[in-house]
Amino acid sequence: MLYRNFGKPIFFKLDPEKAHHLVIGGLDKSSSVPGGSAALRLMYGVPETADLAVDLFGIHFPTPVGLAAGLDKNAEAVSGFSSIGFGFMEVGTVTPKGQPGNDSPRLFRLPSDEALINRMGFNNEGADAMAERLKKIKNRRVPIAVNIGRNKITSNEAAHEDYRQCIRTLYPYGDFFVVNISSPNTPGLRSLQHGSELAFLLAQVKEEMEIQRKATGLNKSLLVKIAPDVSDSELEYMVQSLTEAGMDGIIATNTTLNRDGLSHEKANETGGLSGKPLRDRSTEIIRRIYRQTEGKMPIIGSGGIFTSQDAYDKIRAGASLVEIYTALIYEGPEVNRRLHAGLRQLLRRDGFSHISEAVGADHH
Repeated sequence: MLYRNFGKPIFFKLDPEKAHHLVIGGLDKSSSVPGGSAALRLMYGVPETADLAVDLFGIHFPTPVGLAAGLDKNAEAVSGFSSIGFGFMEVGTVTPKGQPGNDSPRLFRLPSDEALINRMGFNNEGADAMAERLKKIKNRRVPIAVNIGRNKITSNEAAHEDYRQCIRTLYPYGDFFVVNISSPNTPGLRSLQHGSELAFLLAQVKEEMEIQRKATGLNKSLLVKIAPDVSDSELEYMVQSLTEAGMDGIIATNTTLNRDGLSHEKANETGGLSGKPLRDRSTEIIRRIYRQTEGKMPIIGSGGIFTSQDAYDKIRAGASLVEIYTALIYEGPEVNRRLHAGLRQLLRRDGFSHISEAVGADHH
């Protein structure tokens, strides 16, 4: 209740982006002082339990709930986020060259809808800066996924070079990689999800991953993050292309452009919407992917998870892991303990001894 009663009222009086930077800076500083990370774990950490630990992509995940990309764009607070109950985290989206992103204001809270709208535009310091930070983290508590994108000034025709450059720079430092072709805030980016552009891009990034695997002797998985704003036929094509290209998994989903059912005055701000309004659509996308791939393509579910039931619905629909973002803003770091405890209760209620037994259970 500490965050809800004290932290949230203060943060929600601040400009959303200023509050964001305060959180990142605070987590970075608190984990860098002696005993800081231990204090965070004592307050907010989630002990690993045998029923919820997941082994996937050749990686051990101490809990199935991770932090979605977009919050720690530059890998500034990895130690801090790793100490507040997450089982893994995505850093980024990172681009080869640093870029300022879109003009402010570009982040909006919609409290009545328990949602956020952002049009940040891949603001980040670039791949080299991220590599330097990740290089310095010696003892990682949780796996780190590097979410990669193209620079705003790069054309879609040359986009593959940006993704390849990110992989080249960051391959030794990420535990797995996520190709972001679904942000609505970089002009034209989402068209990379369709047709020959998608097939070409996937072939290119897969080739670069193989080059780096041979050069380093390290085998890293490659996932693709997809948008929720697709037709059934577009989704079917995307999933088929990802399967044929040998991708290791899918993150479903990114933010949405849909504004149905919103009540807040800022609902018409441009950008990607995250939070509760996205929950059901992202779960439906997960269900369709699982059905199409017959459960053979690992899925990380993301979008609108606020409660353990929300997370469990995505797991039963076919997700092996889940991610949160907006819930952390609204509920604070206590949310991870609630999600973990609730998931354990739901597993026991349904007679499952391990979370893997619940993955895709709605289809069986």
